[in-house]
Amino acid sequence: MFFRGRRVADEVREPAAKAGPTTCHTSWAPAWIVAGLVALVLAGAGCHSADFYRHQADDVATNLIVQLRAKTVGKQAPFTIEQPADTLRRRLLVDQHLPGSSGETNGQAQVLSLATGKALHLTLDEALQVGARNNRAYQNSKESIFIAALALDLERVKLGNLYGGLLSSIYTEDRSGNGTVRGVENNATAKMTRKFSTGAAFTGKLALNLVKLLTLDSSSAFGLLAEVSLSVPLLRGAGRKVVLEPLTQAEQDVVYAIYEFERYKSMYAVDIAGSYLAVLQQSRKLKTVDDSHTRLLANWRQARKLADAGRLPEIQVDQAKQAELLALNHQLDAKANLEAVLDGLKIKLGLPTDARVELDPQEFANLTAIASRLPTGTETKSTAETSPGLATGLALQVGPHLVTTEEAALKLALARRLDLKEAAGMVADARRAVDVARDALRADLKLTGSSTVGEARSLSATAQSNARFSPASGTYTAGLEMDLPWERTKERNDYRNSLIALERATRTQQETEDKIKQDVRLDFRNLQSVRTAYLIQGEALRLATRRVESTQLFMQAGRAQMRDVLDAQDSLVTAQNAMNAALISCRVTELQLQRDMEVLDVDEEGLLREY
Repeated sequence: MFFRGRRVADEVREPAAKAGPTTCHTSWAPAWIVAGLVALVLAGAGCHSADFYRHQADDVATNLIVQLRAKTVGKQAPFTIEQPADTLRRRLLVDQHLPGSSGETNGQAQVLSLATGKALHLTLDEALQVGARNNRAYQNSKESIFIAALALDLERVKLGNLYGGLLSSIYTEDRSGNGTVRGVENNATAKMTRKFSTGAAFTGKLALNLVKLLTLDSSSAFGLLAEVSLSVPLLRGAGRKVVLEPLTQAEQDVVYAIYEFERYKSMYAVDIAGSYLAVLQQSRKLKTVDDSHTRLLANWRQARKLADAGRLPEIQVDQAKQAELLALNHQLDAKANLEAVLDGLKIKLGLPTDARVELDPQEFANLTAIASRLPTGTETKSTAETSPGLATGLALQVGPHLVTTEEAALKLALARRLDLKEAAGMVADARRAVDVARDALRADLKLTGSSTVGEARSLSATAQSNARFSPASGTYTAGLEMDLPWERTKERNDYRNSLIALERATRTQQETEDKIKQDVRLDFRNLQSVRTAYLIQGEALRLATRRVESTQLFMQAGRAQMRDVLDAQDSLVTAQNAMNAALISCRVTELQLQRDMEVLDVDEEGLLREY
């Protein structure tokens, strides 16, 4: 409250007792001032709805974010934290009749016929888009930017004009004397404060009092009072650098939130892509096991026929049957593992784990087509035969540049990594904090000034004439205040702590740089390794396939035993699974290297934009 009504127990009694004939002052010379003040206060009293303030906050924060994103990461795309009312999660709960809570299924908590709903078919791009809209951590990261933007807006407002207004009406009834004294005191106050970037603080207040006695002579009067004060720091707290530090830090916090969100998007997209491909890999593993079981079942039937014809010992038939049963057990394990990794992907996408989701197998075929174009490098000859060509080098297209060496990858990463920029920014923040803490150790020296024009009125002064608003008869003061720095224990500790924080921020920056180098070097070596492994596994698969075919023919000719056939079958399954794993590893490791070099862009829809 800027103005409070006063109690009039003893103040009213004596003037009322001395009052003569009833008087009522009706001089309204400054009526335009009164009308303007009341209009100003009433305008400020207008009450907006909660939706108005919400939309206002959304507009302010969104504009700040769009401007800072364009400035820091060069993205002009719109930004919003609003999510659709009809989310994909809710549609799946309703369409597939899944059990749910919190009204997500419109009250349908029971399980209905699951056969009536269609399965959700997702390509890799669609999975990335679904994750960007439904993943909870993704949404939290966006909201962190929004919260930081609102804090920045508040710091900006603090350096602008701040207005306030107060209306009050107080009824007073005093029965402590010989008679009862009643009166009404009405007050209207408007106030404006402003803090300047130099540290100066200005306050202006305009107050109107309308008072009237309801007993005795029923006299009335009004008061009009204007007050202005100014404070200018000359030592501690003076200067733009110190005064604007909260605003500077708030803006940096928004920038850091943007960096973290952009970094999170690329990490999240690689994680989703890896999980999606892991499901495809497990699906291929299940198909490999299914094919193996089919072959082993046919092998057992053939062994049974050969044994019935007396051409194969019964023990080898049992070996074939045992291998077929073991493959059946592997089949069950592969199905369970497939469901487990698919549920993990659904969790990352923000979807119910019991929703029926199908992935596009064409994505695996696309990877195979891409991998077939990998460079094979030079060929090396062994004493027995020519080995497959190995990828002796690595080439990764980044914009107009072709990254072929580890050194080039490191330079690119150190120039682009957003977390390294954030760490460097925090070092700069710590240096500014040291300057602010050092400034707090100085003495307080302020230049002050104030002026008061007009007079206030209360119920005890209703017999007086109306207040006059004359600057020529106002009160004006000017002064110099100094608070000597005798007690600065807290400030001393804050300054020492700021120096420690600066050292810590510097070490964090160094650690971040070293960690980036470690990540890129590891990714670079891994990509070379997995590309080479893929080529090796391709040759191993070719040999395993040829071995299965030859042992089958040898067994039919009586030149091989069942153990040879089963070993060949196991080698084929192992080679197929290793081939699929190497293919997936090639793609995921390549994405990880691009992510760690900060060249993997993710748009607003969550889609990967590779160079």
